[in-house]
Amino acid sequence: MRKTGFQGGGLIGLLSAMVMGLFAAGAAEAQSFRVQCPSSTITHPTGTGYNNNNSEPAYNGPTQFTTLAAAPASDVAGMSGGYVTPSAGTVNGAIKCQQISGGDGFSTMADGTQTFMFAFGPLSGLADVAVGHPATQFPSVFDVPYQGSTTGQPNPYLRPGDPATSDGATSGASPGTTGFNGTAAAPFTWDGAVGLAPDVVQTVTVANLLEGPFPATTPTTTAGTCPAPTAANVVTGWADTPTGFVAGQSIVISNAVAEGPTPTPPGYAGTWTLTCVSSTAGTSPDGVVEYPFQYIDTNGTGLAADTGNDVAAIASTPPALDGHVDPRSIINVGVMNGNIPAPLSQLDEDDEFFLTLTNVGMIMRPDLFEQHTVHFHGYPNASSFYDGVPDASIAINIGASFTYYYLAPDAGTYFWHCHITPPEHLQMGMVGQIHVRPRQDRVPPGGNLYTYLGYQNGIALPNGVVADLRTECNPGRDILCSATMPAVNTGATEGTDKLGNPQRYTYNDGDGSTAYDTEYPLQMHGFDPNFHFVGMTFNPEIFVDMKDKYFLLNGRSYPDTIKPGPQVSMTSDGQMHYSQPMPAIINIPVGGKALLRMVNLSVSEYHTLQSLGVPMKEVGFNAKLLRDQAGMNTEFYTNSITLGGGESLDVILDASDAGCGSAGCSAQLYPAGSTFYLYSPQLDHLANDAENFGGMMTEVHICNSVTGGETYGNTCN
Repeated sequence: MRKTGFQGGGLIGLLSAMVMGLFAAGAAEAQSFRVQCPSSTITHPTGTGYNNNNSEPAYNGPTQFTTLAAAPASDVAGMSGGYVTPSAGTVNGAIKCQQISGGDGFSTMADGTQTFMFAFGPLSGLADVAVGHPATQFPSVFDVPYQGSTTGQPNPYLRPGDPATSDGATSGASPGTTGFNGTAAAPFTWDGAVGLAPDVVQTVTVANLLEGPFPATTPTTTAGTCPAPTAANVVTGWADTPTGFVAGQSIVISNAVAEGPTPTPPGYAGTWTLTCVSSTAGTSPDGVVEYPFQYIDTNGTGLAADTGNDVAAIASTPPALDGHVDPRSIINVGVMNGNIPAPLSQLDEDDEFFLTLTNVGMIMRPDLFEQHTVHFHGYPNASSFYDGVPDASIAINIGASFTYYYLAPDAGTYFWHCHITPPEHLQMGMVGQIHVRPRQDRVPPGGNLYTYLGYQNGIALPNGVVADLRTECNPGRDILCSATMPAVNTGATEGTDKLGNPQRYTYNDGDGSTAYDTEYPLQMHGFDPNFHFVGMTFNPEIFVDMKDKYFLLNGRSYPDTIKPGPQVSMTSDGQMHYSQPMPAIINIPVGGKALLRMVNLSVSEYHTLQSLGVPMKEVGFNAKLLRDQAGMNTEFYTNSITLGGGESLDVILDASDAGCGSAGCSAQLYPAGSTFYLYSPQLDHLANDAENFGGMMTEVHICNSVTGGETYGNTCN
């Protein structure tokens, strides 16, 4: 959670990043981009009795806290001493991480028009983004450096430019499928942070000190994972061909100087203990594979510098992830890789979220030294420092990174955008969604939703369940409750959905009224092509003349909204990029329900969407469950909704018997194979700046079954 970079000027930062990317191989210590994803925190520790933070634990009641006077012996990092810490076995949630770029790109409309964007692009979760999934990852996925192209170098230290481009984006198809040009896309499954590189904590040159021959030395510890020693040659030739260490072994070298100046200067003679610490090979400056080891200087003189004729090897502690990145990969992937919408974020209540924004600059407008931020619109946040409004927080210069931190708030549909000259940057495309899933999703199978969530309503809770004040939300004690508890315990229990998965809910409703089977984001947006053209051609934009003429759902206009797979654009760098990765197709299993997470992020327009045939059930507005202060359900059915800029809505398309009002009616009205439409009744919003095709329309498919999960990018069967 640190701000790094060139604070004095965007151009200097951009040029420095490019110079390092082109010329400074191995200069990880000298760059300004950073990324963070801790595997544990004070709020989410690891160890006996705790979750490993790489999965969502079941919700059995609220997190319980204790205060420790001192760190226990098991806490080797000493993180818990004196802090209020979660008790073992009661921690809810996990850690989630994501990295995005702030830069530029192009998007392509259904009529072939390309438009220039300022946009956020993915720098993590590339494989998930390519198939329309959220880019948010657990630490065990995020903290995995790229291991090289499937068709290129396997060496993890040799990273090609854009993994998404080199592994399938150029075929215009989802990885593993056949693209528009008939070629098969290479499988691509890596979802880690782009540029993440192991950093060597300590390095010394020791080649000449270790060149022998030296007398054989008996190993002092048992064998491990490093290469086994040979009987005749324990240390000879270690500078160039390490064949003698095993993990944990120590070999003492006394007065071990085979070459160097004569007479031997002070500091060259001495005793050193070298211990093999890793079986992972690195590469020395002279191109020889060698193994890292630690040394202990027992005479205080240190290891001497190499003065011989050969190139010294590198001795080091094992490479470790500490937030450093390779700026070459960041620039190669981030430039011209803007997405609309921005990469999707998805959390669960009680999660800790680390979001790194890396500003790579805009290659199409190098004269613009644009800062960027991430502002979570309507997102309850205790710290203005992480709110993304530059008046009270941080703005990220070109060539720099900043990690935002959030503790996931109440469930709901939120969105985020850049808050630097917001009308311009929103119009140009810097908009995205964030979904927070409720605790109710994690209630154990068969559990009573009302009691597990701690809704006591004035009565004692059974089985020792402790009330969670954030969930209970009793208006008698807290008039600022965001989601009032249900007035009545209906006895609803956790079950399975139409796809056989654990039931999902939109909110902590306590009665199952917000349950759904499939889930889709629908981001309403529009743009003015004249405004974008002026922005691309080094001219000042006139905001008063800005008027949307293209209208989009998930960055696409009809009929591209129903085109499966990612939408790609050829950009000025000669590469194909996943510019619009999310289709807007809505698939509902027979008798099922689809949750639509709708947001309007247009600068100048109200948008209306209308459903023909399948009724809409509105369950939440602006990330608030529709309940009155007495806990009574105020959800309602409708066939159209209207949203202004900066508003969100949770709507369930209900193709069940409940939606049509009688037993068996859904089979008659919504049979498998039928298609319905969700569209804007505003005629000018159904066009691409001309008559006929385009605009805000998509299809709703009723399916025998849905494969590929309950959310985004699934397939109707």
